[in-house]
Formats: sequence, C-alpha cells, structure tokens
Amino acid sequence: MLTALRRLAGTWFARALFVLLILSFAVWGIGDMARNLFAPDTSLARVAGQPVTLEEGQAVMRREMQRLSRQMGSQFENDPRIRRAIAEQAVDQLVLDRVIRDEAQRLKVAVPDAAVRDYVFAIPGFHGADGQFSQALFQSFLRNNDLSEARFLDLLRADLARQQIAMAVRSGAAAPALLTDRLLRWLDEQRDVTLVTLPIAAAPEPPAPTEAQLQRFHENNPEQFSSPEYRAVTVAVLTADLLSREVAVSDEDVAAAYEARRGQFETPERRTLEQVLVPDEAKAKEIAAAWSGGADFAAIGAQAKAAGGEALELGEVDRAGLPVPELAEAAFAAPEGGVTAPVRSPFGWHVFRVQSIEPGHSRPLAEMREQLRQELAQEKAADIAFERANKVEDALAGGATLAEVAKQYGLGLATVETDANGLGPDGKPVTLPVIEAARAPLLKAIFQAERGAAPRLQETEAGFVAIDVQKIVPPALRPFDTVEAAVRAAWVQDARRHAEEERAAALLQATKEGKPLAEAAAAAGLGSREIGAVRRDPQQDAAVPRELLAPLFELKLHEATMVQTRDGFAVAQVQGITPGDPAADKEGFDRLKDQLGQAMAQDIDIEFVAALRARGDVRVNPRMLDTLAQP
Repeated sequence: MLTALRRLAGTWFARALFVLLILSFAVWGIGDMARNLFAPDTSLARVAGQPVTLEEGQAVMRREMQRLSRQMGSQFENDPRIRRAIAEQAVDQLVLDRVIRDEAQRLKVAVPDAAVRDYVFAIPGFHGADGQFSQALFQSFLRNNDLSEARFLDLLRADLARQQIAMAVRSGAAAPALLTDRLLRWLDEQRDVTLVTLPIAAAPEPPAPTEAQLQRFHENNPEQFSSPEYRAVTVAVLTADLLSREVAVSDEDVAAAYEARRGQFETPERRTLEQVLVPDEAKAKEIAAAWSGGADFAAIGAQAKAAGGEALELGEVDRAGLPVPELAEAAFAAPEGGVTAPVRSPFGWHVFRVQSIEPGHSRPLAEMREQLRQELAQEKAADIAFERANKVEDALAGGATLAEVAKQYGLGLATVETDANGLGPDGKPVTLPVIEAARAPLLKAIFQAERGAAPRLQETEAGFVAIDVQKIVPPALRPFDTVEAAVRAAWVQDARRHAEEERAAALLQATKEGKPLAEAAAAAGLGSREIGAVRRDPQQDAAVPRELLAPLFELKLHEATMVQTRDGFAVAQVQGITPGDPAADKEGFDRLKDQLGQAMAQDIDIEFVAALRARGDVRVNPRMLDTLAQP
C-alpha cells in the first residue's frame, strides 16, 4: 500500500492536487492575514457584518463625558480607567441600538412623524411653568447634550420602535399567584421577642491586670501592636504639573488662544421672547398683524389656541437657544418690542415678539491672560511628557539610575522610607514629589513594586513613575515598654468584651434549660424588653439590632439566640410567630405581584437582547476600543 502511495506521489496528478491545496490555503488563510495586515478593520464593532464606526463611538462618548462633567463638577476626573469604562459603555450602547434597530426593520416596525412629535410635546422636562411645551427648554436640552434637533428626533424614533418591541416581548410576563402568595407570607411574617442587650461600655470595670497578663496579651495580639511594613524607595515622577514649570508661554500664544477660544469668554446677547406656534401660515400672518397692532399676550394666546396652536413665553434665550437658523435670524433681527413675520420650522409656523434685549459682553484678554497661560502650559507639558517618557525609558534601559535621569530630564525625585499611608517611622508624613491628589496613587504603586527589579517608567494615576525599592522592612512587634499604655487599654476593653460575652452566653444557656429570657435576665440583674411585630426588614425594625434579624427568623417558638453587635452582645427569645396573611393584605399582594412581574419582564428583556446579540454575530474590535478610550 505504502509503495503504491509513493508511486502516486510522483505522478503529475498528485502534484497538481498539492498545488490546489496550497492555493486554497493561500486564499482562505494567508489572504485573511494579508487583508488584516494591509487593510485593518477600523470599525469599533460589527453587527451582522455591518460596522459601528469610530465616529459614532466618539459622539456617544463625548456626550457622556460632558454629562458626567456637568453632574460631578470638580469631582469628575478624566483618568484612563474612567475613559475606558465610558468607552466600553458607549460601544455596548451602540451595539444594542444596532441589534434592536435591525430587529425593528425585520419586523417592519414603523414610527410615524406624528407619534414622534406628540411624544416630544408630552415630555415633562420640556414643559415650562405653564405646563406647555417650551421651545427654550427643548433647545437647552439639545445644547447640553451636544445634539442637533434632527439627531435627537432620529434617536427618539429608534427608541419608540424599541419600546414597541420591548412591550411586545414583556407583555406576557406575569407572576404566578401561588409564587406571590408564598413570598408574601414569608415577607409579612412577624415575631414577638424578648430582647436583652449587653453593651461593652456598660460592662463592669475589670480587676487591674498584672504585668504578666499584659505581657502575654501583647505577645498574643501582635497585629495590634506591630509596626507596619516600611519600604525604603527612590521614586522619580514625570508629570504635566512638573513640566509646566519649564514651559514658556509667550504673550502671542496667549493672545492666539484667546482668539481661538473667544466663545468661552463671551456672554452672548440674550433676548426675552414670546412665541406663537400654529400649523397654518395664513393664521400665523393674522396673528403677526394683530400682535404688531398692539394686541396683548392673552389675546394672542386665545387667537393661537383657536388656530390649533399655542402661545408660549420662551423667557431669556441666546441665539444658540434657537438652533433652527431661520428662527434665530428672525428673532434676533427684530428690535425690542418688535414682532417678526411668520417663520416656518419642522414644528409649524412661528411668530416672535421681542420683549427685551440684554446686550452681550466679553471678558477681556487682560482678565483671562494668566488663566490661559496656565492652561496652555499644562497642555504643552502633557505633550512633552509622552515624548520625554520615551527618552527616560531608553535611559533607564541603558542602565542610568533614577537620580541621573531625574537630573537630565527634570523629573521629580525623592528617597523616602514610608508605610502604605505615607507616614515615616517617626509617624510624620513623608515628602513625595507629587501634588496632594496624587499621593495615594503613588503610594499604591510603591507598595506594588518588586524589590530588586530594575526601575522602569510606568504610567499611573500619579503620572509617569519609576520606582527603585532598596529595602522592605516587614511588620514587627513593637517592644512592650514602648506600647504599654496601648496594651493596657486594649486589655481592659477585651476583658469587658469577654465579661459581656460570658453574661450573654449564661442567659442563652438559661433559656435552653427552660427558663424564660426575661426571668433569666432579672436573676442576673439585667433588664429586658418585650418587642412585638418584628419584621425581616431592618428599615422597619430599628428597635432590634440589625445583626439579630436574620438568625431571629430561623428560630422556632420559644427558642433563643445570641449575636455580637457593633457595640456589644444581644440575646433574644421568640415569644410569638404570626405568619403573613395575603388575604388580609390585598394591596401588598397586588404590589408584590406587580414587582415580581416587572422583575420577570426585566429578565425576559435581558434574555431577548442576548438572543439578538447572538443572532447579530456581534464582534467588538479591541484595538479600536483602545483607540476610543484614549484622550
């Protein structure tokens, strides 16, 4: 057989077959590699083969960053971890939008223009003080979220289609009555208890300890009386804050930046406007004529309502508050007290009256000079930091010490012995070459570094950091004579705790021998409380220690338990058990049934979306996700 195969391998037929096999591998294997090498995929993800573009991700990410910045103010930190999380969230949102949009198209779900318009007008956040739709609030929302009106309406249309699909998917979700009944019986169960609390602070003063007792306590509890781990390190840091001190920003640069950012320093002209919006041009012209002739706002409002529209007080707006160019042009061209001719938009025909005008003003260059200088220095320093970091890495790889690269490239340098909290052996804060906000990240990096490893520059939350660990001093038990006062105080506290624990255990033992807890407490000279209708919810039963609730509901009638609390110990005995009665709590039954139904609907939603993602063959591009997360 083998001889026959060898003879066949030498024929022209076998050679042709081998050539075909090689060509097929080239087409299907090497071809794919070549395409990825010379024409890499630049999409963030693909859904059913269709790309989710980087531009889409950047738009979503920009809006989310702006929202977080407005919401958190100065507390918002644009660090790499936050950017990464927001980037992943943006891609996930775009993928979700795409798979549901594809499903809406497959099901031929349509959203009419009238439905979109009615939905916009019904959003409470767009209503003014009079309860009517406010164009000013609507436009303010668009500006704050970096959205055009067309883009917002597209998003809303897609969301309404998604809601139709979601409602269809969720419509069958309902909690079974039996499940609701059993769960409500469990939730509404109540217990009557006898409670005895034994706070450590109320424990009797123990006898004075002997020297031997203190010495033994000191040795048996080394974690309480040991010094922390210390590290002797040299750290070099490269930060924009340090480099900005080297950067020279000329007056010409400041002036150019002022011109480029002039919009940030100018307060635009603002106008107090009244508006009429009606669907018919002829009616709009009649209203404009009446308004110009001196009709008051109440009369104009009645006329607009009769024409199927409405009259609104827009309040103070700037030109950007009317993003439809034709509306802005008309409203800001009219004089104070003037009325515009009708102007058309996607919502109908508009007529404006200018109640008052507040001229715009700007902060001059002289006022903004130093702030701009600092900002430009920080920006230039950030650019320099990456370039200089590469040079520092090369120098360190070539064997240079941290002191040498710090001197050559202007890095901050410090040699310290510190614990994880930034305190030296003397208990005082050590000096680190970073601003206060960066101390914690730098200390974290110091205690993650390996001893003996060659220092390498790494990017951290504290900036670019290189660390050379010279010595690690492990935790050590402090000599007794240096901590005697602390040992004595801890011994007394521990003795009190033990005393209360023994008293609590004695009460529990008495109940096991058949004595009621109240009687056992009285015999021990302790007080007790009778508490009725204790429920599982800790928010409703503050009279019972939180630590006691879970074990309390595991007990049978007349059984007792003992727990340690935040300030001592507690002993409780069950005196009565009242099961929940769904028949007597119809409102609670209906509410729980609705909550369970909503929870089931949410689970169905999750499974439905997971199925759509699986059908859409979602593929996320990690390389482009990294690009999106970069500042």
